[in-house]
Amino acid sequence: MAGHRVCRLLHWGLRGPLLIPARSCVSGATALEVTAANQNLTNAERKRFIRETPVPFSAFLTDGFGRHHNYLRISLTEKCNLRCQYCMPEEGVKLTPKGELLTTQEILTLARLFVQEGVDKIRLTGGEPLIRPDVVDIIAQLRKLDGLKTIALTTNGITLSRQLPKLRAAGLDVLNISLDTLVPAKFEFIVRRKGFHKVMEGIDKAVELGYNPVKVNCVVMRGLNEDELVDFVALTEKQPLEVRFIEYMPFDGNKWNFKKMVSYQEMLDTIRQKWPELEKLPTETSSTSKAFRVPGFQGQIGFITSMSEHFCGSCNRLRITADGNLKVCLFGNSEVSLRDWLRSNTSEEELIQVIAAAVGRKKRQHADWLRPPRARLDALTPSPHPEAEGADAAAPRPGSFRNMFIRQTYLRWPRDILTPAVLISRCFSHDQKVPRPIPEPKCLNTQSSSYVEAGETICTQSRKTDDFNETHNPETRGPSEHLTHVDSDGKVTMVDVGMKIDSGRTAVAMAMVRLGPKVFELVQTNGLKKGDVLSVAQIAGIQGAKSTSQLIPLCHNITLNHVAVSLQLDARRYSVVITATCRSHGKTGVEMEALTAVSVAALTVYDMCKAVSHDIVIEEVKLCSKTGGQRGDFQRPQDPPA
Repeated sequence: MAGHRVCRLLHWGLRGPLLIPARSCVSGATALEVTAANQNLTNAERKRFIRETPVPFSAFLTDGFGRHHNYLRISLTEKCNLRCQYCMPEEGVKLTPKGELLTTQEILTLARLFVQEGVDKIRLTGGEPLIRPDVVDIIAQLRKLDGLKTIALTTNGITLSRQLPKLRAAGLDVLNISLDTLVPAKFEFIVRRKGFHKVMEGIDKAVELGYNPVKVNCVVMRGLNEDELVDFVALTEKQPLEVRFIEYMPFDGNKWNFKKMVSYQEMLDTIRQKWPELEKLPTETSSTSKAFRVPGFQGQIGFITSMSEHFCGSCNRLRITADGNLKVCLFGNSEVSLRDWLRSNTSEEELIQVIAAAVGRKKRQHADWLRPPRARLDALTPSPHPEAEGADAAAPRPGSFRNMFIRQTYLRWPRDILTPAVLISRCFSHDQKVPRPIPEPKCLNTQSSSYVEAGETICTQSRKTDDFNETHNPETRGPSEHLTHVDSDGKVTMVDVGMKIDSGRTAVAMAMVRLGPKVFELVQTNGLKKGDVLSVAQIAGIQGAKSTSQLIPLCHNITLNHVAVSLQLDARRYSVVITATCRSHGKTGVEMEALTAVSVAALTVYDMCKAVSHDIVIEEVKLCSKTGGQRGDFQRPQDPPA
């Protein structure tokens, strides 16, 4: 078969069939001459000759922009043993019928065909590839292919430690392990399964068996795990790990949404605050990762900048899905069912021509609908890259994003489930200026640890997928039609505000304490034994605003920019009127802080006066106004005089 690759006469050109008399190697001899000169070699010598003798790269796997595709990714299965929040619903998804998936023999046939045309690296992906019972045998069979230099595998690591010795013996060369958090409780929250320690055991086993480096892929998402960047880098100090931070693809529905994306430059700046001596390493031309290392560390880190600085110009990858579809670009619209061609008894020549035609149609870069508005991307990174020439400029049809992505992903998912995080993780993770304060999921214990300590617990009710992936329109949405702190099952849940846009928030609340004539006079003349009621209550109100999240179970802990509490005596009603104003710049409102402030101040007034009378009434605790947020401003109509 190797000779078949070298001496092929009929080539499929970039625009159609092209008859080429002969191919030449670097020595100047035609490929036929090189082959004929080695007819008497032994089988071992022939294999060595094929591996070591360079020949022109196959025109069948060269696109219209001169890119040679020598890297093939094969999805072995659609199944997965995790239920990641950003990937699929808790109950799973409808899978493609088994009869429509590639058989083991079909996988090996396609792999052999691609290798004989110039592919020298194959990566096995999923789903979770280690679920497939014959994965070890597949790797062993791939290892026998002449010309295949590298066999790689991407896994979530749940069953890795148990299977890795056999995988290593079968010929697995490169290993990528997907891990988005180092916090056990957060891991369980994200994947809806236990298993953090199994993944860590898998990483340790890979190091023990000599994999160097062991690649750890981490999709970075704002509000979820960007506070762990430094912790991930620290893993590389004493272990031969390459932690690769992957930019989350910020495309939701038909609108650009940058709230979840953390750009390469922001990640780099955050890490350099801890390690300013971080140095850039040289990388291969076709590498998707920008490599860095902290001097003295055994391992290194990388950044996959698929959004802020795409690497389409050097793309050398092709993909085959579990059901046999060839995709020349993860983000492209076209795919070809190689399974159908195989099962229709198509000859290898015809099948190669089908593949060549698909490769020849590959775009220069991601489709134009995938390119964000320049101003927004420039705001994310100070290093603008030039627009690529020749890309399609057609605007997408409404709704075309979802339809296209359902066709191009490895799973046939319902259109309301698929999210860009899935695409990025399957592309890289499941294969593959002044930093601002970073929010964290408030319902989790976020202490990074290799083991769950006592007291580290997950929320009693995980967020539903639609809540986790909810995108927040910056336009005003008006009042909600349902209680946001209660899920569809009626269980208590904390609202995820991590993806909201920061904005200015204000709230004014009021309360009134009716004292009665006797107590009112003592307060007015400062005649109570406990001291100045109004001053103490004012301080208590400010303290109450700052302690709101500790008092109200589902209230977020936010940073207050300003709290003002005032108390005024109303002689006509023998009352104290308390007003609190709170301001912040953040992702959620400050109404609860203002209401807590007036409530605590009112209770303090009662506490200081109760020795004189218990006939004191706290009433009219209410929100007077609020500004900012997605549900618009609120202004309570002024009450008529009492």
